[in-house]
Amino acid sequence: MSRLSHPLVQLAGATLLTVGWVAVLLLGVDLGVLATVGISGLAVLGGSFLLAWGAETAEKDVPRAFAIAVLAVLAVAPEYAVDALYAWNAGVGGATAEACSQLTAAQIAASQTTLARGCHDANLAIANMTGANRILIGIGWAGIAAFTVWRAAKTRDPAVEKRAGFLNSAVTLDRDIATEIAFLFLATGWAFFVPIGGGIGLLDTLFLVGLYLTYIGLVLKSDTESSDHTVGVPKYFQSWSLPWRPMVVLTLFGYSGILIFTAVEPFAHGLESIGLQNGIPEFFMIQWVAPLASESPELIVVAVLVNKARSTAGFNALISSKLNQWTLLIGTIAVVYSIGLGELGTLPFDAKQAAEIWITAAQSYFALAILVNFEMTVREAVVLFGLFLSQVLVEFVLIRELVALPFGSYELLIGYTVLYLAIGTALFALRRQALARLLGMAGDAFRTALGREPIHEELVD
Repeated sequence: MSRLSHPLVQLAGATLLTVGWVAVLLLGVDLGVLATVGISGLAVLGGSFLLAWGAETAEKDVPRAFAIAVLAVLAVAPEYAVDALYAWNAGVGGATAEACSQLTAAQIAASQTTLARGCHDANLAIANMTGANRILIGIGWAGIAAFTVWRAAKTRDPAVEKRAGFLNSAVTLDRDIATEIAFLFLATGWAFFVPIGGGIGLLDTLFLVGLYLTYIGLVLKSDTESSDHTVGVPKYFQSWSLPWRPMVVLTLFGYSGILIFTAVEPFAHGLESIGLQNGIPEFFMIQWVAPLASESPELIVVAVLVNKARSTAGFNALISSKLNQWTLLIGTIAVVYSIGLGELGTLPFDAKQAAEIWITAAQSYFALAILVNFEMTVREAVVLFGLFLSQVLVEFVLIRELVALPFGSYELLIGYTVLYLAIGTALFALRRQALARLLGMAGDAFRTALGREPIHEELVD
């Protein structure tokens, strides 16, 4: 082993990327937008490596699914912070469904009063949340699938199946992920009904947060298992004895978590400022650019895992992240809103944001139809990415009024919602046996966690 490839040298290199941002935090200096974006971006990169190494090391002592769930929560924590800020401002501004209904769309957009700004921030909270969720699938799931197949030529990733046919090679998933997919099914089904309730309220919080806590309780009962693919820094730390190994994990989680939490917001806001200065509308920046920045730690972490031929763990992390964003994120922004409001309330949003929730749920439905047979081909990844990108680009054209189109943003969102649902339903019909197998495996996992015998052993290949 060369000196440069020694795990401690790699650890020092990742830590060095974060030093500049730590100095900025300690000294409290203002470096300007461009420098802040650069230094905070490097800190996010370094923190993402540390976070990935911490999660892999933790697999020695805790169930892998739980380690990945912790990784997912830490990686998307900045997204929670951004969304919580808008939800808090909406509550403080007194934005309720009744109060906001007294204002016109133009008044809310102008945000010249406290109430108008509060109503505007309530819409931004939904836009940011739905944007983050769609980016996670449209870029995250699709991009990592394609990247995994491309890297397999060098990594020899056992999860990649090379197949004849145009873009037909596939990434296969660990069938243990059936539990996460089943919970994501439940969260997606619930999301379709959220707009009907007139906002995100107590019932949504109780169901979605309860769903996630049930999932965590289930994975904590899973068996601890070692990975034959662990190399580099995690393998080095896994050789340490107790109690030093858990202390290293906690240190990596704590340090990287603080870094990512503090660095992503200025990184995202810096990108927003640059975009606004170049004429990109605020709403578009909040929905797409800011979430893309806040999702970057997670995508970097997964890319690190894929590069080590651990695409199974990478996809597990992506699916776990989608689950916690689709449950905890929606549930907690209603709590933050109520605290800001000073009473129990329902976070309101306008008709366009209702359509944003529907298209996000429909995209999730379609993505689950792809994964129901525990694989994703490059062709499916291209379709997933293409549908996502085309909607965003058309939305940008509508916002900037670059071309006169015979429909508006609301109609565009509803159209894509119907398209996602139609394709997803067709896939589920074709893969109904795979769906039955998946649900049977998830049910067995639940029974096993309760100490009961599985009843669908014949469904496991």
